[in-house]
Amino acid sequence: MQLSDFDYHLPEALIAQHPPAERGASRLLHVDGMTLSDLSFADLPSRLQAGDLLVFNDTRVIRARLFGEKASGGKVEALIERVLDDHTALAHVRASKSPKPGSRLIFAGRWEAEMVERHDALFKLRFLAEENVYDILEASGKLPLPPYIERSAEHDDDERYQTVYAREQGAVAAPTAGLHFTDEMLAGLKAQGVETAFVTLHVGAGTFQPVKVDNVAEHKMHSEIYDIPQATVDAVAAARARGGRVVAIGTTSVRALESAARSGELTAGRGETDIFITPGYRFRVVDRLLTNFHLPKSTLLMLVSAFAGYDEIFQAYRHAVEKEYRFFSYGDAMLLERKE
Repeated sequence: MQLSDFDYHLPEALIAQHPPAERGASRLLHVDGMTLSDLSFADLPSRLQAGDLLVFNDTRVIRARLFGEKASGGKVEALIERVLDDHTALAHVRASKSPKPGSRLIFAGRWEAEMVERHDALFKLRFLAEENVYDILEASGKLPLPPYIERSAEHDDDERYQTVYAREQGAVAAPTAGLHFTDEMLAGLKAQGVETAFVTLHVGAGTFQPVKVDNVAEHKMHSEIYDIPQATVDAVAAARARGGRVVAIGTTSVRALESAARSGELTAGRGETDIFITPGYRFRVVDRLLTNFHLPKSTLLMLVSAFAGYDEIFQAYRHAVEKEYRFFSYGDAMLLERKE
């Protein structure tokens, strides 16, 4: 397929720049083949039944953006992509001139780091303070909002760009389908007999990288770390046995589950995935998908087209534009049924 096959017209006014006034006060478009239902997110429980299993990504967004100067002069900005250990990290670095190995960077006027080496587009930084990288980010980092949100992170974003169940720190972008859930809804679903399980996939900044090739098959996916607990493998098996449906909350949960099932069976463990899901992919684990609306020409739009059907997705997106749904990270949600 060609990249142009995944383009659509999106009025800029529909890109959500702020979260809704209250968490969960979003709209929900249910896509069941060519049948579309306009709902509110509060209606989600009515579309679920006892015995279904919701699989959430419990990654936590870190305050990954640091501002500072090069010791030799000149401003520098770093976006931590991956923490390697207590004192080293891979980062995207923006500066008038790229730092050379051995050069020093000083962030927030207090944290000195050495640029160790390049890893393609990323820079390996070694922080020289006694504090570990996560403590440094918590003290001086800024939340890294997506590039299509045209404002700086504000105090409210510290809470709203984080799911209520986030616990495993390491992501630089939120698993945004989960942003709609409140503690009250989760408690209500539990009382309804809907089960929950967790995976971890640390979302990288690569999720926002544009596809730069016309032939989609030539695109090289970014790599992300994932972890599937044995308890989640067992929960999926139990849901299957009782006739329940496995509902992935977000494309990151899909990527983690399907990556861990590449052998044909879902297996527990930790690894890296660069899985690229496009139309024609055969899903092994996920029956239904809750997700937000995705960017034109993006790998995530390709994933949902593979899941729900290409024609079905593009009909749904045309409908969403016409009905003025809110798009992207702080936008509205879709519940997708898998097309066999």
